[in-house]
Amino acid sequence: MNMKLNFESILFLDIETVPETENFSELSQLKQELFAKKTEYQRKENFTPEEFYNRAGIWAEFGKIVCISVGYFVSFSSKERKFRVTSFYGEEKNILLEFKELLDTHFNKNTHLLCGHNGKEFDFPYIARRMIINEINLPSKLNLFGKKPWEIPHIDTMELWKFGDYKHFTSLKLLTSILGIPSPKDDIDGSEVGKVYYQEQNIERIVTYCEKDTITVAQLLLRFNNEPLLNELEIVHV
Repeated sequence: MNMKLNFESILFLDIETVPETENFSELSQLKQELFAKKTEYQRKENFTPEEFYNRAGIWAEFGKIVCISVGYFVSFSSKERKFRVTSFYGEEKNILLEFKELLDTHFNKNTHLLCGHNGKEFDFPYIARRMIINEINLPSKLNLFGKKPWEIPHIDTMELWKFGDYKHFTSLKLLTSILGIPSPKDDIDGSEVGKVYYQEQNIERIVTYCEKDTITVAQLLLRFNNEPLLNELEIVHV
């Protein structure tokens, strides 16, 4: 694509979300009714709201973030590349505050960009909505009010792959397969995160999964620009 990007100015990220409570019955009566209304079109007559609740994590109004993984190049040259990966997890409000601090202190310049796969449709607005719900002021990189399309500091690898085709959805797993990128999907997938979080209570497994996706987003952007893929020695987990 020859996008002429400064890779050291990009923050790659991925988020993992789950329903706000483990069980539908734990929601208030009003929240149950609102969820039923919100999902009426998707469910049709195939599922009751309770049966459909395991998918609630995809909506910021009924879900919460349990992990944000980020990755960034601390060096990017023909002689040396180092890609640092770290994660925020625990209580959602703390996750969001720590992520906001990272944006406000280290990725706050006009040249800085956020990059995710389907980030414009999911990750970026989801984080922004959950910040508002948690009474956190939006960092500039997520506050899009009044900005023109070309001023929005976001890169979406799925949007890049669309090449203007707005009807085209391509999963991360499919793109890694056709582009020869090592697949991150060797453990769990997004539909299993809620179970791993609530039943197994294994946040470390979710963090590992989230970090692999973050690395893969970086690999995609490298591949789109005909840059060599990252190898294990170039990736540092902190």
